[in-house]
Amino acid sequence: MSNFQPFAEKMTAEGLPDVAIRTFAYYYEQLAAGATGLIPESEIEPVASLPDADQLDEQLADVGQQILNQTVLMKLNGGLGTSMGLSKAKALLPVRDGLSFLDIIAKQAQLSAVPLVLMNSFNTQADSLATLANYPDLGTEIPLDFLQHKVPKITQGDLTPASYTADPTLEWCPPGHGDIYTALVTSGMLEQLLAKGYKYVFVSNADNLGAVMDTKILGYFAQNDLPFMMEVADRTAADKKGGHLAKRPDGQLILRESAQCPEEDTPAFQDITRHKYFNTNNLWLNLVALQKVLAEKDGILGLPMIRNSKTVNPRDGATTPVYQLETAMGSAIAVFAGAGAIRVPRTRFAPVKKTNDLLAVRSDAYIMTEDFRVILNPARQGSQVVVDLDSSIYKLIDQMEARFPHGAPSLLKCTKLTVNGDVKFGRGITITGDVTITNEQSEQMTLAENSELSS
Repeated sequence: MSNFQPFAEKMTAEGLPDVAIRTFAYYYEQLAAGATGLIPESEIEPVASLPDADQLDEQLADVGQQILNQTVLMKLNGGLGTSMGLSKAKALLPVRDGLSFLDIIAKQAQLSAVPLVLMNSFNTQADSLATLANYPDLGTEIPLDFLQHKVPKITQGDLTPASYTADPTLEWCPPGHGDIYTALVTSGMLEQLLAKGYKYVFVSNADNLGAVMDTKILGYFAQNDLPFMMEVADRTAADKKGGHLAKRPDGQLILRESAQCPEEDTPAFQDITRHKYFNTNNLWLNLVALQKVLAEKDGILGLPMIRNSKTVNPRDGATTPVYQLETAMGSAIAVFAGAGAIRVPRTRFAPVKKTNDLLAVRSDAYIMTEDFRVILNPARQGSQVVVDLDSSIYKLIDQMEARFPHGAPSLLKCTKLTVNGDVKFGRGITITGDVTITNEQSEQMTLAENSELSS
């Protein structure tokens, strides 16, 4: 452990708890021993079929309803949305009708009559709690949030703590959302939830507005006494690079992320007919089972390691190459014996990762239901709209909004909208079918109001 000592000292000086330091040491030792975290195709098998949420018995909704008072809605809210140029919590971005992700989540929690708990980062905590102060009836005996940890970046050359005097904050990185299990313990949240009689947690990403409390799925989870359950959806060509569900030869379910796939196995990884299901990151946790496993493992779940290669300043490729050691929340499916997975409809997976997604969700291709679910407009009959905006011009939220000053165009009957070059959209524009708009000039082109464009 001598090579780890500088990390231990750095983390201790930063006030990080012992369990967080020991967990990071667990992964550092793997890295130092040459571990890559790769999961070869030869060591796994595809999952052929799963229980289907659409086919569950209706009586399971009654089972779920009866145990709502033992259930918590938890959201991962540590992201700043830096990829879209944000410097505040991504969940504070307006989505529909002047409501942000967090406003909609708060209203969903109110309707479900379950406590809402956020896993925040130091960057998102203050702004997010200020927003939740607008919903005083959310307050329960449970705190509204707990904090995820941070870990040091590792210099690739000699595996020492990365140094960056120009901005020491860049010497640290999030440990991935797999940190939720450690943070639940170190924050005292796990102990508080169990002490108040809570047994079940539904956790998902804050930017996935399709991830609402579902009493039928809750009932299925509880009735089958599962320790852990992952919601998965059918992979399409658009999902081929994302993590997929698989199983070990002994039948234990696992999650394999793209960073864990050897290069030579990429064709098999991206074969959506072989690996049919992707992780929505909507997970169900049995807190009693979680506490038991953590106790057995001395606080370290031992999730599969993800080794990401970056530079210490991610915006400057000339800075020192570093490793960021991360874990994925869903990879805990491999840790719980008897863990399950359930196929859910695509409506439960509506994340907003780019301005492309945001424009689509703000358009009439989506609706917000009376129970505050943001779903595809039923008039589209289940077909998703694809938006592909020129990343050199529309990548940042300010850039995108400046070119759609009147909001999104009508995309109700649009299958795909592609925009190349600098184009500003007037009021009341309608897009139908597969439409590509190209401006090859350096000067901005403006589409006249009430234009109707079709393929």
